[in-house]
Amino acid sequence: MRIKALVDRVGAASLLVLTAPVLGVAMVAIRLEGGGDAIFVQERLGLHGARFRLYKLRTMGPATNADGTPRSDAERLGALGRLLRTSSVDELPQLINVLRGEMSLVGPRPLLVQYGPRYSPAQARRHEMRPGLTGWAQVNGRNAISWEEKFRLDTWYIDHWSLGLDAKILLMTAARVVGASGISSAGNATMPEFMGSPAGAA
Repeated sequence: MRIKALVDRVGAASLLVLTAPVLGVAMVAIRLEGGGDAIFVQERLGLHGARFRLYKLRTMGPATNADGTPRSDAERLGALGRLLRTSSVDELPQLINVLRGEMSLVGPRPLLVQYGPRYSPAQARRHEMRPGLTGWAQVNGRNAISWEEKFRLDTWYIDHWSLGLDAKILLMTAARVVGASGISSAGNATMPEFMGSPAGAA
């Protein structure tokens, strides 16, 4: 795991340098479009369920209309937001989380804090490793598969981890980004909230 941590930090630093121009342009475009902060910060669950502050580019508009009525994810996700998500540019600030040791380049994706109590014991195993910028579930369906399948893939990754598998996932991720596959689940702009698995599900 020490080698994985070293690869993470070297890789994250290199990627930050290489993608800095793209990140800079994206941040300016976000500010010009909405006038708000370009960086979105949210608490997520990490290694052993510890909380950390995850960084992303802001892709969603306000949660409510001027009269206070809620807006759907489809309404909040504009053309720029879709472009950033389709290209995965919105994930680039998480390289800072990798440099800080809160995330890895590869691992189960960090999810919302409120999901923690909803996991089954098997699903909670996803916190046995640092969360990743990409992962086995992301290259095998991303948001186009069910939560239960995602968690099964996360557990499979933990049980079969190797540096070779990480390299394979990174290469597959590059192909998925180019192909823009699995961005959203059927009938949703993003992914529906995880409310817990049915009785008997893994």
